[in-house]
Amino acid sequence: MTDQPDLDAGRRQGIVPALSYDDAPAMIEFLCRAFGFVERFRLDMPDGTIGHASLLNGEDEVTLASAYPEGGLGGPSTLPHLHASVMVYVDDVDAHYERALAEGATILQEPEDQFFGDRTYRARDPEGGNWWFHQELQAFTGEEVQGFIDEMAAEDAPQS
Repeated sequence: MTDQPDLDAGRRQGIVPALSYDDAPAMIEFLCRAFGFVERFRLDMPDGTIGHASLLNGEDEVTLASAYPEGGLGGPSTLPHLHASVMVYVDDVDAHYERALAEGATILQEPEDQFFGDRTYRARDPEGGNWWFHQELQAFTGEEVQGFIDEMAAEDAPQS
C-alpha cells in the first residue's frame, strides 16, 4: 500500500458510496487500474466473494462488495436502468481520461469544459456503473451557477 491518510484514527464522518458488483474482485482491479483508486483493504469471504472492500482516491473513499441477491444487492448489470452515478474529483481530468480509455473504460462523454467551472468526462465501468470525473477549473457560488442557467434558459426561450 502507498502512503494514505489514517482513516482508522478516530471516528469518521461523511458520506461514503457503497457499491455492489457481480464480480467484485475484477471490479477492484479495474477501478484501481483504470480510474486510479488505491485499494485500502478487502474482506475476502470463504466462497471467493468480497464481503467489503475500501478504495481510496486521495482521502475520499468508496466501498464495494460482491452482489448479494439474497440480501437485495445486485450489480449494475442486473438493473433495468441506473439510478445513480459516482462523481469523483481528480487533479488532471484529461490525463485521467486517457488512463481510463487505455484500460478499457467505456467513454460516455469526452472531457469538456462545463459552464459551472469544471472540466468533466463520463465513463462506464465493465459492469455498467456510471462514473463522472471532474476537475475544478474555476469556483462559482451556487447563485452564480443559477444565474448562468437562467441566462441560458432566457437565450433558448422562444421570442415573441
